Amino acid sequence: MQLFDSNALKECIKDAVREEMHVLISNLRNDSPKKEQTEERLKTKQEMAKELDISLVSLTDWMKKGRIPYRTMGKRVYFKKSEVIEAMSKSPNRQGGRHGK
Repeated sequence: MQLFDSNALKECIKDAVREEMHVLISNLRNDSPKKEQTEERLKTKQEMAKELDISLVSLTDWMKKGRIPYRTMGKRVYFKKSEVIEAMSKSPNRQGGRHGK
């Protein structure tokens, strides 16, 4: 009995490898001593949620509402902290969140 489609598994593996290669290449470019301008490291959804002290559900909701900027590489989502902080500072203050602030 086959529990998965072999073509789907192949595509899933290809996507995962491609995404990891993008991250690796991005990290190598950021570590290059020839870079004149230091680029900000991209943060994952988990890292960004932790930085903002919010749940992944809240972060995803903010993304859907267009409240915070993000970028995708393959199926993965990344953020620049400076862009998120800037967008949040421009949006009206709202109460709520995990700590009721």
